[in-house]
Amino acid sequence: MALTSTLRRFEIELCDSDRGLYETLEFRVAQHPSESTKFLVARVMARCLEHTEGLDFGAGLSSDDEPALRVVDLQGRTRAAIEIGQPSIDRLHRASKATERVVVYGWKDPAGLYRDALAKGIHRAEKLEVVALPEAFLEQAGKSLSRAHRWTLTVSGGQLWLALPEPTLEATVIRLGPQA
Repeated sequence: MALTSTLRRFEIELCDSDRGLYETLEFRVAQHPSESTKFLVARVMARCLEHTEGLDFGAGLSSDDEPALRVVDLQGRTRAAIEIGQPSIDRLHRASKATERVVVYGWKDPAGLYRDALAKGIHRAEKLEVVALPEAFLEQAGKSLSRAHRWTLTVSGGQLWLALPEPTLEATVIRLGPQA
């Protein structure tokens, strides 16, 4: 018998002073049985940090062709592909040919991924954005996962504060690429 996904509900107060965004985000995320809590938390953080009109979760782990998150315009064109973890150079190359913007949220040697992408000549490599999320931050947030969540995420000057029911976590986000 196959394992089923776990549906998790999030209500997140987003206070992003860097972008002037103050909103309550509500969404459901299906966690694939093979998806680590670290990967899931990174997807949720990317969803918050990239919040814009047309942003939604992709098929994720169940699709090789679709990014973890994507921004789609009113004409149905994908404007941004947002990947999580350590996507292959080939995957980044295909995404950069298909969309205007490619962003990777990772924790395991994001600087190495960025260097490899530049060295291997992916399409528009100079526009690739890599965001390093601290692994310890993702692990701590992952320990608090349940079926329903009420979090407050504050962003200011590249610092994150994630208020969970207990405790409040702090992290510095490092950006590589044109948005750095």
